[in-house]
Amino acid sequence: MSQRSVEPDRINSYLEKVGTNKIKQKVKVITLAARPQIEIRGLISIIEGGSRLLKKISKRSEEISESAEIAIKYEGYIQREKIVAEKIKRLENLKIPEDIKYDELVSISTEGRQKLTRIKPINIGQAGRISGVSPSDINILLMYLVR
Repeated sequence: MSQRSVEPDRINSYLEKVGTNKIKQKVKVITLAARPQIEIRGLISIIEGGSRLLKKISKRSEEISESAEIAIKYEGYIQREKIVAEKIKRLENLKIPEDIKYDELVSISTEGRQKLTRIKPINIGQAGRISGVSPSDINILLMYLVR
């Protein structure tokens, strides 16, 4: 589906109906599917051959289309979180100074600061496994430590 493009005259009435901007030129279907207002089943049903595709997967079409929609719409967020997770994994053994004052790291969530202060992890890996300490809290802690 990602390689298919759609002409404006074929799709603009659907785009208008769902409350999103019309297109002026040929656009890849996956680009349209990433728009928040677009439901993938509706999009598939209006592209050429889409109805046949939906019939082929009819038993699981709702589950498949929902899964595809999530993957398409959240791809950017998922990739960003994977990058953060890989960075944390690489730096897992980075020691945290015993005298660190988590209260001074105001960019870390309140819950994260409280738990880090109470538990006093010895390295980034341990800090990342504390419930309530988010990956973004660990990322901020890493930035502080490598300065």
